Amino acid sequence: MVRFAVLGCGRIGRMHAQNLARNPSVELVSVFDVVANAAQEIAHALGARAAASVEEVLGDASVDAVLIATPTDTHVPLLIAAAKAGKAVLCEKPIDLDMDRVQSCWKEIAPLKPTVMIGFNRRFDPSFKAVRDRIVAGEIGALEQVIITSRDPGPPPVAYVRVSGGLFRDMTIHDFDMARSLVGDFVEVHATGANLIDPAIRAAGDIDAAMVTLRAASGALVHINNSRRCAYGYDQRIEAFGARGMLQAGNRTATTVEAWNDQYTGARDVVLNFFIQRYQEAYVAELAHFVACVQEKKEPLANFAAGVEALRLADAALESLRSGQTVRVQKG
Repeated sequence: MVRFAVLGCGRIGRMHAQNLARNPSVELVSVFDVVANAAQEIAHALGARAAASVEEVLGDASVDAVLIATPTDTHVPLLIAAAKAGKAVLCEKPIDLDMDRVQSCWKEIAPLKPTVMIGFNRRFDPSFKAVRDRIVAGEIGALEQVIITSRDPGPPPVAYVRVSGGLFRDMTIHDFDMARSLVGDFVEVHATGANLIDPAIRAAGDIDAAMVTLRAASGALVHINNSRRCAYGYDQRIEAFGARGMLQAGNRTATTVEAWNDQYTGARDVVLNFFIQRYQEAYVAELAHFVACVQEKKEPLANFAAGVEALRLADAALESLRSGQTVRVQKG
């Protein structure tokens, strides 16, 4: 049994707390949020304790692991404090918006040999994982091209955009990690972006649409396309093309029912419209993987280094967007 505490009781923290409470290998001990009522509501619903402070959580010797679902600018100090308290850590992405802070964080905690996992949940989506497993098994031969499509149903609030670190660090970072899990390390990044959806996003200094091409060390090419608006729902697809064939993972709908009549053929339910719905299974599997890593003292798949490398690609994409040039990726 792994005893957990959750830091941060917003939308993503609530979802994680609920999933932890359902996991038979987990005991949810406590939750904390700077908004005390939010923590108390979750604690009451799930039979946990609402902690009065981070210090109370980290000072509890019975807590084995901490899930960090707080705002990005708090991740590094909380991660360091949790590691120093001897806790395993599952931290939502990104680790931080600044590479120097991220690298300093690891330098400080690395001697402790902590179990740290970053919340790249898409690695654990059953369909995306199956694509990767079948690539690794050699089903389509040498991988040559990958296309990753990720489009949100609607843009986030501008107040969020201002503190998000921009589209590449906030949204595309999931796709960069997915690309690395499928293809390996990258040597070149070229990014283009536009403001096509919400003028307020431009005013906030960000873009709302992007296309990124990457060249892997293996020579394989990857194309990532992002949009902050999609009229038909949360568009999440992968295509992997190799010397001997192709693998595709498509969108999820509420049911697999199709309608055929004199007006249309093959009509299906709309695409799931919310990331927590679309990746419900992935979030559960992500937690199960982390719990197993804590129990067996194994290195998680989406480890701290994965968070570093995804941020490195995001930074390279931003540099390319600003310069209009292809950027060589420098290994740290």
